Amino acid sequence: MNYSQPETMKRGEFLRSLGMSSAALMSVYCLGTLSACSSDDDDPAPGGNTTNPPPTGFTGNADPARGPIDFTLDLNSATYSKLKTAGEFVSAGAVVIANAGGNYVAIGRICTHQAGNLNFRAANNDFQCDNHGGLFNLDGSVKGPPPTRAVTAYKAQLTGNNLRVTA
Repeated sequence: MNYSQPETMKRGEFLRSLGMSSAALMSVYCLGTLSACSSDDDDPAPGGNTTNPPPTGFTGNADPARGPIDFTLDLNSATYSKLKTAGEFVSAGAVVIANAGGNYVAIGRICTHQAGNLNFRAANNDFQCDNHGGLFNLDGSVKGPPPTRAVTAYKAQLTGNNLRVTA
């Protein structure tokens, strides 16, 4: 038997096959484009989106677009309990939090080069961008190229099993 790949059809071709006029076609296309791009909730931050409730163990604001960073993580919750282990890290909204050898550090989680995510590297005691490998120190300063601008550093304070992160 000879199997062939199914043919793909572009959106405009599909809509024209339904008998839509050019004006109707443009209306559908433009409305779809505008509604798809108009939301600012593309990357919902915990506590910042009412349609997606924050994870268990999170209270406060982790999205600088919605006000000052000020949130608390319950390290007893399943979502954040790995932070009790040195070398582990989690992201909460626009912040990445790491347990750097028993010291908690928090910095902006988005690389200033081309918006990749920062991940903690325990062996090097730094953060690395998953996009182009840029490096940041624990205080958010640039450790290695390609980034040239630091990321924001936040205060992280542990009280019992609650880790509070503030601007």
